[in-house]
Amino acid sequence: MRTFAVAAGLSFALMVAFAQITTANPNEATVGHTFKASGSQFELDGKPFLIRGGDMHYSRVPRDYWRARMKLLRAMGLNTLTTYVFWNLHEPEPGKFDFSGQLDIAAFIRTAHEEGLFVVLRPGPYVCSEWDFGGLPWWILREPDIAVRTRDPKFLSYMERYLGKVAEQVKGLMIHRGGPIIMTQVENEYGSFGRDKAYMAAVRAMMEKAGFDGQLFTSDNVLDRNDPTASLAAGSFSDLPLTLNFGQDEDANEAFGILDKYRPDGIRMNAEYWFGWYDHVGDKHSNRPMQKGLDNFKWMLDRGYNVSFYMAHGGTNFGFMNGANIDHGVYWADTTSYDYDAPINEAGHPTAKFYAVRELIKTHLPEGESIPSVPETPKLTQIPAFQFMEQAPLWQLLKNPVHATSIMSMEDVNQGYGFILYRHKVKTNYKGKLQVLDVRDYAWIHHSGELKGTLDRHLKQDDLDVDLKSGSDLDILVENQGRVNYGPDMTFERKGITKEVRTSQGTLSDWDIYPLPLTDLSGLRFSPVTDKSDSKQPTFYRAELNLNEVADTYLDTQSWGKGVVFVNGHNLGRYWHIGPQQALFCPGVWLKKGRNEIIVLELEKAPEAMTMQGLDHAVFDID
Repeated sequence: MRTFAVAAGLSFALMVAFAQITTANPNEATVGHTFKASGSQFELDGKPFLIRGGDMHYSRVPRDYWRARMKLLRAMGLNTLTTYVFWNLHEPEPGKFDFSGQLDIAAFIRTAHEEGLFVVLRPGPYVCSEWDFGGLPWWILREPDIAVRTRDPKFLSYMERYLGKVAEQVKGLMIHRGGPIIMTQVENEYGSFGRDKAYMAAVRAMMEKAGFDGQLFTSDNVLDRNDPTASLAAGSFSDLPLTLNFGQDEDANEAFGILDKYRPDGIRMNAEYWFGWYDHVGDKHSNRPMQKGLDNFKWMLDRGYNVSFYMAHGGTNFGFMNGANIDHGVYWADTTSYDYDAPINEAGHPTAKFYAVRELIKTHLPEGESIPSVPETPKLTQIPAFQFMEQAPLWQLLKNPVHATSIMSMEDVNQGYGFILYRHKVKTNYKGKLQVLDVRDYAWIHHSGELKGTLDRHLKQDDLDVDLKSGSDLDILVENQGRVNYGPDMTFERKGITKEVRTSQGTLSDWDIYPLPLTDLSGLRFSPVTDKSDSKQPTFYRAELNLNEVADTYLDTQSWGKGVVFVNGHNLGRYWHIGPQQALFCPGVWLKKGRNEIIVLELEKAPEAMTMQGLDHAVFDID
């Protein structure tokens, strides 16, 4: 058993010294500390240090809110912020990198430094995290035979370029250069994916070459296989700390017991303590009783084990960045909300979990250490119902088609996210089954401008009855609902239609393919709403919202069908009446005093009233 009070007390003294180090540019800092794993404990400047951490991701929280949310982490009793780095955001196109604005990872880390938080960095390249393709860039899938998370030379080449660019941003922020980064993770839960130790060695070598020269570590899910030690062995190195990932529903004693047998001596840390869970579209909202989670946390605190909450603050999968899972062969998309039932909720407010964790940490603090008071958080606001007065059909965006003899996937036409339309001019009359192989992930079938049916990957639907007339248009609109972010199915996550469209007469050929990423809506020509909610085509609706004051709110989608909401050009994400999410978080910093433009793409049926309102709370329910 470790002595928590002594270690924590020394850690607190070192944190005070750490917080006093200031520099105009931490990337140029020369005053440094030392941090390393030494036997069964971490040491900061040669003194025992215990990590009380939590995940919060820069891409899921508007930049204007980073600091306020970090203050809450400190008030919760945490001393360390953990974050992934999302490759797909930073390299949206091959060789073109973006570390600006919302994606300024160095600024995020510097802000944590200023707020007295250490940082554990997890650059991947794979991050899981219920994020599209586990954070890998979609354009990798343009390579027909590429194998991700392997020693495939193409994948390794792309990965090396990415890791080098991330290192350029953050290596000056390592603890030994005066910054807050105390550790960097190598890959992520690789033992739950593969068994190739040479691949892990290649990732580590690339990271060290790039400049990640501080303390490295690995992390694996110990309870996800019949042979958990095989998972630990595949994802770890004998000379690096091996940390565990498990949640509040697991038995901490059992989990660490497995580690005790595999590695009797060494660091004891839960690097992802799942104190909540994410939501799947069409499933129940995750809201688990917290007492067992608190008991597990106390068990780890009592033994002086390092713990990092996943998530401490979840935030939002804005835009089209949500991931998905394959569970027993069934596809499940994740929701836009990444509330995660976390101690700090999606809107940045402390929950009952927050206060329970805070009080528990207080009972384990040594003499002389205190936790900052809980800062006041801005209230959410209600917005009275506002009217959508204008409309424009989605088809207005159909420009510059790709002409193809056979079906091409979304990636094949150089598109990453959003929607894609396949148009075929029917050559002969046909009545019977139409097969669409394979739909990735949801399709609307239109014939001569009329909706004939839908196909849902989640329900394993791939055919419907049609009556096609020669010379007419067959349109298949497909939504990419999020790439699988976990497990071997990731490799096969090309989107759109991935194989063929066929009838009993054979495969249909000759297609006009229209990418619809929805990144630019400026070309839409709106006209007054005349038919209310009776449109049979996917339609954009526009409202003008005038505000005297701005604040965070939730846009209520309970009366709408299925679609996407844009506020002043920001893509808030997806809604769908099947739940569980029934309102989209709208940051007040994306609103403005005066005129605001709200655009909704409704794909099924708009409400008769053609209105929407802002709520002062989230809504999670099943329709």
